[in-house]
Amino acid sequence: MMSIKDIARLAGVSPSTVSRVINQKKYVKPELRERIMAVVKETGYVPSHAARSMVLKRSFTVGIVIPYAFNMFQRQLFAIIERQLETHGYHTLFFFAKWEPEHELHCLRRLKSENLDGIIMLHEVIHPDFYAYLAHAPMPVVLCTFDRGNLACPSVHVDEEAAARDATAHLIGLGHRRIGFIAGSHFSFAAQRASGYRAALDSASIAYDERLVAEVPSYIAEDGLAGMRELLARKPGLSAVFATTDELAIGAMRAIYEAGLRVPEDISVVGFDDIDVSAYLAPGLTTVAQPIEAIGRKTAEVMSRLISGEAYGDLSAVFGHRLVVRESAAPPR
Repeated sequence: MMSIKDIARLAGVSPSTVSRVINQKKYVKPELRERIMAVVKETGYVPSHAARSMVLKRSFTVGIVIPYAFNMFQRQLFAIIERQLETHGYHTLFFFAKWEPEHELHCLRRLKSENLDGIIMLHEVIHPDFYAYLAHAPMPVVLCTFDRGNLACPSVHVDEEAAARDATAHLIGLGHRRIGFIAGSHFSFAAQRASGYRAALDSASIAYDERLVAEVPSYIAEDGLAGMRELLARKPGLSAVFATTDELAIGAMRAIYEAGLRVPEDISVVGFDDIDVSAYLAPGLTTVAQPIEAIGRKTAEVMSRLISGEAYGDLSAVFGHRLVVRESAAPPR
């Protein structure tokens, strides 16, 4: 069985240096830390969880709050975060929360009952008691994919409004003037993406038209299907649609097909997130790519640094976005 001494020998360092890296101690040069973690990963070495917990008085467990009905983007993201936390020596516990006050309180009670070293919020909640707890939690808290200015904790996310503005502007640049929008009804990112949609219209002197907007309760394909059906039933003469998430866009594409229309010949479609499946659709989905790997890695890194005793300071990160142009958007006929 591999030991700390074996890792030290392979990395060319002392066992004490390996111990400091594994136990999240400071005062190890970044290049040494990277070299040691590379050996740990290569050898598959797993330190004794029980022993570390006894010595360091920690649980080495991080709680991740995720939505009860999570979408593909969130599934990809928490898989990355979980994998990265493991490289830092932490286990994860998942806590599911529905967008309902009583269910959120149930989730909160579960959080309080566990011996956690930190909490990652991959889901916005609405109950004030939940945020009151996070504001004074006895362990570090990191917000992932959103920000709450009234909470003094780091957040890792993209500039949602700017990204949505660019997605809508892409359709405008292709010549579209009647651009539908399938909007979410919850969460700050939905409001920010809606603001980006309107900002792009304003910049192009295109009047905002409520008939072109369908608000849906969640962010899965079924709601995209329903939202697009609603828009088509109104007959607002749209030639393109921007959906708040890729899954909503996928549902919208299905509704367009069912109506006997084609993408992009009759209606162009743009999504948001660039989930894995978006590249394999026919036609491929034009979408806003969030740097999901970087977001996941940064979230795990920030959490690890906070647990190690680093002050909150300036650990928040706002990542850029990228418009991925595929075949689902084209100039109007």
